Amino acid sequence: MADATALVTGAGNGLGRAIAQALAAAGYRVILAGRRAEPLAETAELIGGNCRIGQVDVADPASVRRLAAELADERISVLVNNAGVPGPVKPLVEIEAEEWDEVFAVNVRGMFLMCKAFLPPMIERGAGHVINLSSVSGKRPLALRTPYTASKMAVLGLTNTLGAEVGPAGVQVNSLSPGPVRGPRMSRNFKLEAQRLGITEADAEAAFAGRATLGRLVEEAEVGAAVVAMLQLSGLHCADIDLSAGMVAR
Repeated sequence: MADATALVTGAGNGLGRAIAQALAAAGYRVILAGRRAEPLAETAELIGGNCRIGQVDVADPASVRRLAAELADERISVLVNNAGVPGPVKPLVEIEAEEWDEVFAVNVRGMFLMCKAFLPPMIERGAGHVINLSSVSGKRPLALRTPYTASKMAVLGLTNTLGAEVGPAGVQVNSLSPGPVRGPRMSRNFKLEAQRLGITEADAEAAFAGRATLGRLVEEAEVGAAVVAMLQLSGLHCADIDLSAGMVAR
């Protein structure tokens, strides 16, 4: 993969950082994209070379166009749409329209804009990969998380339809749906759940992990490894890979 370049959004922390590290370890040149320069620089330091930073707000068309212009000299063959926001944790009837719009702006509109900007060269070359990060929450109920779950279900629809459009041109489009991944975001959710139910954060985590047939959370490194594995499957297209420790099975 010495001549392959991957663009990863939301690469400043969490899953984006883990995915970028896994791709770099597999030999890809990685472009780290995100809104804030400092976390991206931290990821670049962890990778240690063969990477580039590009600041972007994926929900802003002008920002995405600027990034595409800055990266015009790069031959990007892999686009990993990872940037996303968790949104509010409360009943739908208490959610403000602005909160709903923010989630869809980043989680869905952002993917649309990034694909629109970076797919044309792949189509012209007749080769490329797009991997969209969805979530197991887009395939099963998750109380108090309506904007997030609805946005992740939209990602699945976007992936399938886009794949049907660009597959004949040789571009593979797939999605990856992690289950609960250990990290700051899930810790936040466990804290809110504990406060809501009047239990400890440890009990909230145990209850959530118990919904998976493996009885555990997914690790960030597993998500990075899954992205690399998906890129090695030449027949994988218009598919969603479930990485939930068996969360969907219940």
